[in-house]
Amino acid sequence: GPKVTYVPPPPPDDEQAIFAHYQTGINFDKYDESIVQVSGLDPPAPLQTFEEADLCQTLNINITKAGYSKLTPVQKYSVPIVLAGRDLMACAQTGSGKTAAFLLPIVAHMMRDGVTATSFREQQEPECIIVAPTRELINQIFLEARKFVYGTCIRPVVIYGGTQTGHSICQIMRGCNILCATPGRLLDIIGKEKIGLQQVKYLVLDEADRMLDMGFGLDMRKLISNPSMPPKEKRQTLMFSATFPEDVRRLAGEFLKVDYLFVVVGRVGGACSDVQQNILQVPQCSKKDKLIEILQSIGHERTMVFVEQKKKADYIAAFLCQEKIPATSIHGDREQREREIALRDFRSGKRPVLVATSVAARGLDIENVQHVINFDLPSTIEEYVHRIGRTGRCGNTGKAVCFFDNNADGHLAQPLVKVLSEASSK
Repeated sequence: GPKVTYVPPPPPDDEQAIFAHYQTGINFDKYDESIVQVSGLDPPAPLQTFEEADLCQTLNINITKAGYSKLTPVQKYSVPIVLAGRDLMACAQTGSGKTAAFLLPIVAHMMRDGVTATSFREQQEPECIIVAPTRELINQIFLEARKFVYGTCIRPVVIYGGTQTGHSICQIMRGCNILCATPGRLLDIIGKEKIGLQQVKYLVLDEADRMLDMGFGLDMRKLISNPSMPPKEKRQTLMFSATFPEDVRRLAGEFLKVDYLFVVVGRVGGACSDVQQNILQVPQCSKKDKLIEILQSIGHERTMVFVEQKKKADYIAAFLCQEKIPATSIHGDREQREREIALRDFRSGKRPVLVATSVAARGLDIENVQHVINFDLPSTIEEYVHRIGRTGRCGNTGKAVCFFDNNADGHLAQPLVKVLSEASSK
């Protein structure tokens, strides 16, 4: 393909922009009612407050500035496990604070260990590597890391595909303690010997089930089998996701120490109970009309519409614009600049409808997404759980509608009933 020349604009670095955060919703306190199960030997006791974690003053100030007033269940259990140096697999519903659950204790460890600012060097040796499946999600994790390290000498860096490789290298060479990366770009930069793995103490797989499946499993094995990567006994490996299918849990043993702990908040792979789910039987030929009808009835409320194919995302977005409904699209074939513009237009409300493929199904944290519409249902129930989790985040409520076509979606009928009945019984 043509040489990629795109250099993303730097994120704003004034204090107000760094600490911009999500408003918690009406059901935020209901998280405390979640049943939490911990499997494994001798787990440390959960925390009840941030104070109990005995973090340094700088970190406590940053936690307050970032708007964190109380711990969610996944944080109560995960933070002390990570602080105790244990490997962890954690499963908790979408939008329940998993990113902070791993970033906080890692930053706390680094500050206690007296991590010093890395100077300009041809090859950097980060102490922490965080990988996630999509560019938008890894950038979001990086922006969250900036909050916790504010006012310290710990330097986070983000690198991902679709941008100029030279730009990624420049960012790294200026110093790198926490590297947030998508798998392809990470392996590319390691191959160019700009990153050394000798000092890696923490390896985080966010959306871990996706990172270990057919899509990225080979890349992850390449990473951990790199001769300079410390073996699992000499590093701390953390895995987080809202879904963990049984077969993926079996694979995880290759990455984690024998005595790893498994934290489950609620049910493994359960849908967020703050999302009201509706299933409509809509044959293929009637889907467009039904979509228009729903979007016209909800006005300018922020809505994500999921489809299965990239071309279809563009087609539906264009069709909606013709119908005077401002829409944009995001998928893997759009250039990175276009993806960023689409997200910006959606976040700002300029285009309140975002038509997306599964590239936007996981992790994306966009405030005030009130509706998710599954125009096409995905091939797996896990993907469905992630998609509808773009709404109903952080204690806010949301609505999800899915168009169920008997001919195309029969494989999901039973798992859908199970997810619906479990969510309504919470």
